[in-house]
Amino acid sequence: MINKKVNNVTVALQGVTDNMTLMLGGFGLCGIPENSIAQLVKLNVKGLTCISNNAGVDDFGLGLLLQKHQIKKMISSYVGENDEFERQMLSGELDVELIPQGTLAERCRAAQAGFPAIYTPAGYGTEVAEGKETREFDGKMHVLEYAFKADFAFVKAWKGDEAGNLIFKGSARNFNPNMCGAAKITVAEVEELVQLGSLDPNQIHIPGIFVQRIFQGETYEKRIEQRTVRQRS
Repeated sequence: MINKKVNNVTVALQGVTDNMTLMLGGFGLCGIPENSIAQLVKLNVKGLTCISNNAGVDDFGLGLLLQKHQIKKMISSYVGENDEFERQMLSGELDVELIPQGTLAERCRAAQAGFPAIYTPAGYGTEVAEGKETREFDGKMHVLEYAFKADFAFVKAWKGDEAGNLIFKGSARNFNPNMCGAAKITVAEVEELVQLGSLDPNQIHIPGIFVQRIFQGETYEKRIEQRTVRQRS
């Protein structure tokens, strides 16, 4: 069995350079590859195109890359929690492509499966479909959307083994599985890295064939994006 384990995040991100297209798993602040994002900040790579459901918040997640103007384009579904993102978008500093959330997920999954494109009814008749090929299926119009082409995919899992097999926990099983194998190189960071054979095969969500590098993360803040509590009566 091929051993995909690397010693740390520095080794895991070798080969990342300016102007690359990166996929980053997570939803809000749940299941984001915190260690990989922190290393991208340290590397100070510029001109990045980032494919992610959202852009984090001002001082965490992809917001850290936005602070240093390392991202030139965001391909996302939801961007409402980041004031710096809004400022850069409205000022023209940041190129933004908004995509229906299901379409974003399926364009990742298409890349993972090796499909060049998909047809989806989402967005037909709106600005999303402008300039794109459309086709009717069973009386309903669909829009042609191309699979993503990314250099690296960074995902975060709960547990993984040295062969790259992954288990996600709870809501962190969001965009992470679809991004595994959807780029030239998939880097998985895990909270717990175990020896091969330690994971129950029936519990594995993503087989190691979709992962090229895996490492155990050092610390995870696991911030809550919005906390809503009931007031005392």
